[in-house]
Amino acid sequence: MTSRVGTVAFQGVEAVPVDVQAQFVSGQVVFQIVGLGDKAISESRERVRAALHAIGLALPGKRLVVNLSPADLPKEGSHYDLPIALAVLCALGVIPPDFLDRYVVMGELALDGSLLSVSGALPAAMAANARDLGLICPKASGSEAAWAGEDLDILAPENLIQLINHVKGTQVLTRPKPHLAVLDGKLPDLADIKGQEAAKRALEVAAAGGHHMIMVGPPGAGKSMLAQRLPSILPPMDAREMLDISMIASLGGELKDGQLTRRRPFRAPHHSASMPALVGGGLKAKPGEMALAHHGVLFLDELPEFQPRVLEALRQPMETGEAVVARANYHITYPARFQLIAAMNPCKCGMAGEPGHQCRQGPRCAADYQQRISGPLLDRMDLQIELSAVRASDLALPAPKERSADVAARVARARHVQAQRFAELGAAHLRVNAQADGDVLEAMTALDAAGLALIRDAADAMNLSARGYHRVLRVARTIADLDGAEHIARLHLAEALSYRQKPAGLRQAA
Repeated sequence: MTSRVGTVAFQGVEAVPVDVQAQFVSGQVVFQIVGLGDKAISESRERVRAALHAIGLALPGKRLVVNLSPADLPKEGSHYDLPIALAVLCALGVIPPDFLDRYVVMGELALDGSLLSVSGALPAAMAANARDLGLICPKASGSEAAWAGEDLDILAPENLIQLINHVKGTQVLTRPKPHLAVLDGKLPDLADIKGQEAAKRALEVAAAGGHHMIMVGPPGAGKSMLAQRLPSILPPMDAREMLDISMIASLGGELKDGQLTRRRPFRAPHHSASMPALVGGGLKAKPGEMALAHHGVLFLDELPEFQPRVLEALRQPMETGEAVVARANYHITYPARFQLIAAMNPCKCGMAGEPGHQCRQGPRCAADYQQRISGPLLDRMDLQIELSAVRASDLALPAPKERSADVAARVARARHVQAQRFAELGAAHLRVNAQADGDVLEAMTALDAAGLALIRDAADAMNLSARGYHRVLRVARTIADLDGAEHIARLHLAEALSYRQKPAGLRQAA
């Protein structure tokens, strides 16, 4: 008799159904697993054998063949341990096959028969719920899987014995409950920053509209401090956004104790990060920093120090909101609708353009350093601002009265206005102004004659590309939303255009 147990293989955030088949046949005593599995799956033989021995069961002296179907689909990970073990138990007659037909199974086995947590419990639970099936997973992954739906049947045992007893009716497993992570401490506050009022205003505009921003300034000007305080003025994620990013975090092993959080992700990879680390990929096609920053912030400090290939890989995801990982044996797409915040020094020594400073290499030092950032990447930056060094007199001033909570309230109101506008325009899938395009962008950025004249003259004077022209309109719409204005005025356009002027160092390098 051939027993069957359902599980999943992960292709990006998609959970593809996999059928685990087990059969005892006459022949040489061997435990063989076929179906294009990786090293972790081939080692599953010993974990399953030891776990069955730990609960008092021994494999009969027959040939055991386990097939993972479809056979041409590459399969990776240790979450196949439990479905393989249950398929063997079903073939031995310990568990009835009609019970397993109602569940998708995943979990890693320890040698003593206990179940260990695995990555991907949430997307597996979502896939099972879509197929009107339940989920069997380790107890450590149960609270994560419980977010897939209240009507989803979830069994989360600690070990194989508990699961067998539940099947036989001698023990009842209670459904795990979803848990939100307890936020540890307060986020850094904007009130900690003295001076840089123009930069704070630009940060507020970026937060309200989800715009990309680059900051250029000398060391110690506060670029990193500003970026680190952006999460404190962003609104919390709604349920849909929380599930979207949690599915990616689950695949990346980023969920602590299976707890979800409404705090938006803030990813700040080191400038030595490789292409797979940022875009995704590697041996198991894991999500990269772009995907892990979905619905959140990707902060790249010391931008010119990143490898050029890594920086150029940002261009397509910034436009499409997707990170595509294409290799010879797989093609995976991760959602990556992130907000890019970048910071950089004006030159290698960091002091170009500062009063009283003379570089021995002259303007060439700044030009060579700035040329590491390509024009197409800069063109995708909605706000390009220059920060000057903070003076000692600024540091001696009292702390600003306006705190992050005050700015966050204005940002939340502006985003609420945007959500209402998108709903009226039939584009409820859009979240912020930075995502608007096509007819939606034209409808929400209609200008009067004076505004058209201003942006036409400015576009010619500043040599704006078509992309730059549309990005100015999006930023102006966000500024108008912050002011509570129904239409974009010349003042809003003027401020948006001021953010489009390249900082002095970038102009020298262009």
